[in-house]
Amino acid sequence: MRRLLAIGLLLIALAACGEAEPAAEASEPAEGGVKQYSAHPGTVIEAGKSYSAVIRTNLGDMTFDLLADKAPLAVNSFVFLAREGYFDGVIFHRIIPGFMGQSGDPTGTGGGGPGYKYDIETPSGPYIRGSLAMANAGPGTNGSQFFIVFDNLTDQGRLSPDYSLFGQMSGGESALQALESVPVTAKPSGERSQPLEEVRISTIEIIER
Repeated sequence: MRRLLAIGLLLIALAACGEAEPAAEASEPAEGGVKQYSAHPGTVIEAGKSYSAVIRTNLGDMTFDLLADKAPLAVNSFVFLAREGYFDGVIFHRIIPGFMGQSGDPTGTGGGGPGYKYDIETPSGPYIRGSLAMANAGPGTNGSQFFIVFDNLTDQGRLSPDYSLFGQMSGGESALQALESVPVTAKPSGERSQPLEEVRISTIEIIER
């Protein structure tokens, strides 16, 4: 009896040592092998540190300084998913020359996501060439999809401040030019944004300093 009581107390103590803010747990991959998560991840970025991301593609690499102080929710989610390998092998499913290139959906359809959503953070600056921002379908719908801006869209009045701006390109202009130059055709909706050549992310490397 004493031994059973001791074991019970040990199990309670071990359970109490869990993380106070656990990261989202991955569920079984959905149909097509897309990993899903139960909730927005716990905090994975650290205060006082800076973060950058190297998006490696078959057209070359693009490096972005992540704006953790201005868009912490977006940066935290992006860093978490990148470290999980969530973006590995994902295509750019939507490219509009002169506007932006969109990726981050493992299904490649434009309708996929990580299984959780979170709030949009009002951008603190303009959308300019090389800006990295979250795609969404309205308030509170940020997920995994992101886009890279090809032009100074704020100055031209072509994009409203409704998309979390969480990074700015610091290297890789040749790769960005190649991405923008990919030929496109019309989608069933009529929008000319369907790439005729595959642009695929091999991985996204997160650098913490």
